Amino acid sequence: MSETLPINLDNCAREPIHIPGLIQSHGALLAFSSEGVVTHASANAATLLGATTPAVGEALANAHFEGDLGVHEAIRELLVSADGDGLPFSLEVRLHEQVFDLVVHRSGGLVIAEFELRPASIDVMADFALKAHRAMERIKRQKSMRSLMVFAVGAVRQLTGFDRVMAYRFRHDDSGEVVAEDRAETLEPFVGRRYPASDIPAQARRLYVVNTLRLIADVLAAPVALTAAPDSGALDMSHCVLRSVSPIHIEYLQNMGVGASMSISIVVNGQLWGMLACHHMSPLQVPYSVRMACDVLAQILAANVQSLTAGEHAKRSADAADLRSRLIEAALHADDTASALIARAADVATAFSAHAVLIAEESKLHVEGDVPRDFAVQLIQWLDAGQAPAGHLLATASLKQLAPALAGGPGVWCGVLALSFDPAAHGWLVLLRKEQIETIEWGGHPEKTYKIGPLGPRLTPRGSFDVWRETVRDSAVPWDTYDLEFGRRLLDELLRARTARLADISRGRSELMAMLGHDLRDPLQSIAMAARLLGKDAEGDGARDPSTGRRMGQRIQASSTRMARMIAQVLDMSRLQNDGAMEVRRTEVDLVLLLDDLLDEMRTAHPGVHVVRRAPESLVAWVDGDRMAQVFTNLVSNARHHGAPGEPLVVELGSHDGQATLAVRNVSAPIPSDIEAQLFNAFKRREQANPRNKGGLGLGLYIAHAIVAAHGGTITYAYAAPFVVFSVRFPLAPPAPPA
Repeated sequence: MSETLPINLDNCAREPIHIPGLIQSHGALLAFSSEGVVTHASANAATLLGATTPAVGEALANAHFEGDLGVHEAIRELLVSADGDGLPFSLEVRLHEQVFDLVVHRSGGLVIAEFELRPASIDVMADFALKAHRAMERIKRQKSMRSLMVFAVGAVRQLTGFDRVMAYRFRHDDSGEVVAEDRAETLEPFVGRRYPASDIPAQARRLYVVNTLRLIADVLAAPVALTAAPDSGALDMSHCVLRSVSPIHIEYLQNMGVGASMSISIVVNGQLWGMLACHHMSPLQVPYSVRMACDVLAQILAANVQSLTAGEHAKRSADAADLRSRLIEAALHADDTASALIARAADVATAFSAHAVLIAEESKLHVEGDVPRDFAVQLIQWLDAGQAPAGHLLATASLKQLAPALAGGPGVWCGVLALSFDPAAHGWLVLLRKEQIETIEWGGHPEKTYKIGPLGPRLTPRGSFDVWRETVRDSAVPWDTYDLEFGRRLLDELLRARTARLADISRGRSELMAMLGHDLRDPLQSIAMAARLLGKDAEGDGARDPSTGRRMGQRIQASSTRMARMIAQVLDMSRLQNDGAMEVRRTEVDLVLLLDDLLDEMRTAHPGVHVVRRAPESLVAWVDGDRMAQVFTNLVSNARHHGAPGEPLVVELGSHDGQATLAVRNVSAPIPSDIEAQLFNAFKRREQANPRNKGGLGLGLYIAHAIVAAHGGTITYAYAAPFVVFSVRFPLAPPAPPA
């Protein structure tokens, strides 16, 4: 490592650990150019390998390495080969009366030969081979991720003799969790602990993928420098087994009291899925052959992980499809989508690995989980304000960053997956996840103390925890591709179910309207006739109180008239929804006379209502008189129902630029924006109804809008304090037919 590079946390992520210029002291290294000339050599090469070791700048000769044929063949074989970068070739050699594991590989046009001292005896190696074979056979039989990891740490510890072997699994944010451990009883347990991604910088992760096994035999051993030939540059040691260790990583291990360590990568689909991390409290050199067996074991482990992961995903997809099918079947038969979702809310939460579920539709809001209701209401309102279209899916792991304006803040509820299945009815299915800091099972003993080195408390397990806790605040576990895919498919099915249910409702509504028009019209006429006769009989029979019979007849007649008006409105709406237009028959009509007749009728029925009329003496227009009377009646009736008690209604009729204008005003508070958006819709939601107009169907403005549109005009709402104003404009004469 360059002497000018400061050793601190700021440069940890930029440290060039693949070209340290140093090796560990339990071996020697030489690099050869394509011509067989030594370009780099460790300072201890001659001492370890003997006097026949070639020096920097020397070409490989037969007398070098004591003339050992195996060493020469291994090096020359790679010198003539043009491919195979990074792929190691190993054999046992004896030099200078010592046994070495020779590991040779190509890198950037050079051949790198590493001579690693072998510490183990023949008997130990034979015993190891039997254990390794047995472990490889047994690991294939593990049926769950947990049993796989538990067996792997035990097998590696038995093969290598480390005091502690841990299985890490990396998560979405590259933080690592210890999922299994085999350790000496005297050591503190680390299972369940999480470490931040910064503990393994990006360049270290890259090396863990290209060089899947790494041994640090002696944490305290002084590294050995490389000597390089002039103009040969830094040696890329990415695949070297003797590559020296970052001072920052050494500091970390020293703070934990570790004397030796080894890491074995678990690579799945080319990505660093996890790692087997081994710690020993004193120096420990594991023979190269043992390490290679552990590496093969890790490859078998990775294959099993991939298989189990694929199985888990397949099961999750099948479970999701089953739940989706049950939800859609319920939604098709329920009165509304929310009811179907509420019945399966707990299953939905489980399928999405969510901690809570919100289900909203119209005025209904169901909360599944311990979410504060005030926050649930605020969240739905915020989603509505975005005016997302049907089929919109919103996903975030940090709601606070996306919507900082939410009153009170989301607290621990950070992850949101929101599905809009009916914007008009405020229909939302919202999945919530808690902040990661809330959901982690922190392991270890908080009172445990660690040695703190010169680089600070961050380089300890406890310091790492503290840093990671700060990092993950206001962030939940993100929604993965399976969550999003399941969400999109569920949303598509909900939209289809809603469309099918609306079609059924529309057919049923049409049938009901036809029945109302056909089957109820004649009975109503009979009731009205009987009411008139009842009134006359009460007067002619000399009853002691003829007014009683008369009042009963008037009440029956008024009720039947109101029912007839409602039926007429329903039939009008049925024609509008089936044909899409309102039929009009134009004649010459004096709008002033029409308005005066309607106002006189209203004054007779409601003598306490004060009406201010402003109109010219006459205003003739070519319109459908009966239909226009419906418009005038609906607007005046609306103003009477919704106006403030004791305040006058103002009705203004006039003309401008060849168009008739009508404005009806009543004193009232402005109409809320969510209701304003649906003023001219049929069958408004119940919570929008006026308690002073309980008998209304909410069809008046809908029909009035259709009639005015059929006359080529417009009807609008506005608020001019203190008045609510409905304005109508339509041509006094129909447009001339085309030539």
